[in-house]
Amino acid sequence: MCQTESRADFHQAHQDRAEADALRLFAQREVLGARWLTWVASELYRLNPPPYANMVRRALARLTGGDDEHA
Repeated sequence: MCQTESRADFHQAHQDRAEADALRLFAQREVLGARWLTWVASELYRLNPPPYANMVRRALARLTGGDDEHA
């Protein structure tokens, strides 16, 4: 996120992509089974910038029915 871009602007600009990434990650849950949690954590770690990764993590938490701390 650049310094001149507000958090709200960043969120609005990247919301659709973040939700699409969350759906992509969630779609692998059944495929990977017990390995999914480790895999998804590594995928989230690779996303940049960190505010975007947090958006994807929150969207994924909504999909899994979890809270923001355990996606």
